[in-house]
Amino acid sequence: MNNIYLIGFMGSGKSAVCSRLHELTGMEVVEMDAILADNEKMTINDIFATKGEEYFRDKETELLTQLSDESRKAVSCGGGAILRPQNVSLMKETGKIILLSAKPETIYDRLKDSDDRPLLHGNMNVPFIAEMIEKRRPRYESAADYTVTVDNKSLDDICREILSLI
Repeated sequence: MNNIYLIGFMGSGKSAVCSRLHELTGMEVVEMDAILADNEKMTINDIFATKGEEYFRDKETELLTQLSDESRKAVSCGGGAILRPQNVSLMKETGKIILLSAKPETIYDRLKDSDDRPLLHGNMNVPFIAEMIEKRRPRYESAADYTVTVDNKSLDDICREILSLI
């Protein structure tokens, strides 16, 4: 089995779905943001604040390059991993890209008590989230091999749908 790359806006459930895929299939979970934070010995917020988004995106590309030599990974991609065409190419060459799609209201409900989302600092509201999702939607949709809507679905239902698609 090739890798499964989960993409989608922050809060769409990528990490939770990866964990459940691991339980169902034995695939190894790769949390890109957690690995990058660990490698840099700082939080994602701190990487953005001290080294900038471009530096962070470079590190994402390096990690995806490493993962392209491996298989049977359930990869939770950072929300912006698909912003670079070379990242999308790496993922398509080595697996299937699944877009987890959620309504802005779902994202807000999941993230409203979180303060570790640098792109939402000072903008934790449904209209701003909707605007960001819309800006990224064309990239998400063009990158995705399949789209799975997550609103009001259980983890098991989402995972069964993903596994049936691939």
